[in-house]
Amino acid sequence: MRASPIRIPTVTSDTDWDFCFHLSQQTKIPEHQRIDESSPTSGSEESEEDTKVKEKVIDRMSHPREKLAQSRKKIAQLIKGKKNIEANKELIRCVILSRIIFGEEHWKCAQALATLAYGYLTLRGLPAQAKKHAESAKNVLLTWKGTTTSDKEEKQILETLVMLYYTLGVVCLLEAYFNLQKSERNMKELRELYKGGTCGLQVSEKDLTIALGRASLANCRLNLALVYFEKAVDNVIANKGDNTSDLVSLYQEIAQIEQLRRNHEQAIQYLHQAHSICVSLFTEVSPQAAEASALLAKAYAMSGEVQHKGR
Repeated sequence: MRASPIRIPTVTSDTDWDFCFHLSQQTKIPEHQRIDESSPTSGSEESEEDTKVKEKVIDRMSHPREKLAQSRKKIAQLIKGKKNIEANKELIRCVILSRIIFGEEHWKCAQALATLAYGYLTLRGLPAQAKKHAESAKNVLLTWKGTTTSDKEEKQILETLVMLYYTLGVVCLLEAYFNLQKSERNMKELRELYKGGTCGLQVSEKDLTIALGRASLANCRLNLALVYFEKAVDNVIANKGDNTSDLVSLYQEIAQIEQLRRNHEQAIQYLHQAHSICVSLFTEVSPQAAEASALLAKAYAMSGEVQHKGR
């Protein structure tokens, strides 16, 4: 499933899911009639009556299974055609069908929920819904009391866990950025009330700006991250001058961003500044200077590799 740009929504309602959930509640197959795919369908001790019952249940379940297989194929086609909303609706259908076929507490239901959560995140850019369904998937897996019967099942469960925790992790990054943006808006209002000054606050403008830069970097918004870090540098220089240790980590983080943007010469310049401050404030043989020197050497090496590849 290919990812689309992620946005932070203001709407958290999920009408498609609510409708399909109520539909699934009406079409559930009783638990005693469900058949686990991992269990045998025939045996020497099985009576003729038992066999007829199982055949009847299998026949009843074949239609949802066919629908599930069709939905999975359809999802791939819809994503390829960039029909993300329709693809997401098919993911919801897969969850409903998995509930009907396997039951709410089966790992395959968790697999469908985790895939839906990933879809909400990457196809729709809706982290609130993604978190809701990822948490549901996690709860199912944590309370599942079955055992895996094959290496294939074990691999599928591990793949589900990777997708599940990736989704929750990215949601946390987005929520962090969203909350920091709220803090930034409140800081602006506070600055207006203080008529331009915000001295004495427990959370400084510099700390907030750096946090926003790191959150932007974590979300791969490199240009925005660079703006925040440069703003933090200006703030530090205005308050403490241009030879303070506070600038070392900022210059190093800006260099990291420039490397990601493939601006290796710019990265080297920032690392030179960081190294110069370390040598000036500590000594050339200090741990701080040694670390700065190592980062500078690494940047030169990366720059050389890029030039070599470009020839």
